[in-house]
Amino acid sequence: MRIEETELPGVLLLTPAIHRDSRGAFLETWNLRTMQEAGLPSTWVQDNFSISKKNVLRGMHYQITQPQGKLIRVVYGAVLDVAIDLRRSSPNFGRHVAIELSEENGAMLWIPPGFGHGFLALADVGFSYKVTEYYSPAAERTIRWNDPDLAIRWPADANSIIISDRDAQGALLRDAEVFP
Repeated sequence: MRIEETELPGVLLLTPAIHRDSRGAFLETWNLRTMQEAGLPSTWVQDNFSISKKNVLRGMHYQITQPQGKLIRVVYGAVLDVAIDLRRSSPNFGRHVAIELSEENGAMLWIPPGFGHGFLALADVGFSYKVTEYYSPAAERTIRWNDPDLAIRWPADANSIIISDRDAQGALLRDAEVFP
């Protein structure tokens, strides 16, 4: 497995070797030794799976208390996955990274605690992610997906994006409760 730092320090792109033949494909999605050597958590408290239709946008989510680290992968389909640094003390505060994850490339993204997360489904998608802390509805916060200060380039027309009312009403970064 190749593990690379992204433009945001701490956010890692993990690309497994995919072995393909006429029968299909095999890839390793988790190996304790490899992950520990990369400094990733070895204990997860929850494993989640979501299904989204093409053009569904989920995010930008984070938990202000019990912040979650997330190891994200696409089981089928493709997404543009986005992580935003929400640590006010970070020199990268407010910067984001956007990476395509797909069933074809097998890539995974590690997003550490202190970052916001969201994705746009580029096709119908099955999305799996492990988290380091339990879900806490009272701690969940949302940054608006189209905040002009973030300037995320979503590869879909705004009129075609499908988003929940709650996500559409997220806070602007400048008004949001963020990490110290």
